[in-house]
Amino acid sequence: MKLPQSYYLQDDVVVIARDLIGKKILSVMGGELTSGIITETEAYRGYDDKACHAHLGRFTERTKIMYEEGGVAYVYLCYGIHHLFNIITNSKDRADAVLIRAVEPLAGIEVMLERRSKDQLDKTLTSGPGNFTKAFGLDRSHYGADLTGDQVWIEEDKSLALKAEEISVSKRIGIDYAEEDKDLPWRFYLNSSIYVSKK
Repeated sequence: MKLPQSYYLQDDVVVIARDLIGKKILSVMGGELTSGIITETEAYRGYDDKACHAHLGRFTERTKIMYEEGGVAYVYLCYGIHHLFNIITNSKDRADAVLIRAVEPLAGIEVMLERRSKDQLDKTLTSGPGNFTKAFGLDRSHYGADLTGDQVWIEEDKSLALKAEEISVSKRIGIDYAEEDKDLPWRFYLNSSIYVSKK
């Protein structure tokens, strides 16, 4: 079942980041369906998180989508190379986001391999936020995409329900600039999956 917009309007981005582990993300690009289980996320909170692009109300061409109502995609280019896919959450003007860092591939693996110029399936296909977006055909053209639409969306599969002990918690990766906020335990990952950027 596709997650409704109301799911993304919840007011605690950390709770959502954890809850997204085990849910299924799907994309349809050029008629090609790809899907996978979300295995790794990070939470970023707009109003008091030094790692968040919208910290201190920063409003730019890049971040303006973060101030929209939850349920849209925030995609940006990192280091001029990798597109990173984020989910905007909470009510309008809160600027909270969840970064999808890794998924475990399900459908469309041949398509993913072709997009990644890989010959065979291994954990690097969709582990790491840049690898995931490339495999799923996601880029800046999906900035602002409606997550209840038909390009990219998330589904809940009750058969994939996880126990609390299956989800590990750690500090986020690659945000040493965020001073004390770099140590917040806002990264979550499925500890039974090999499709995780770092354990």
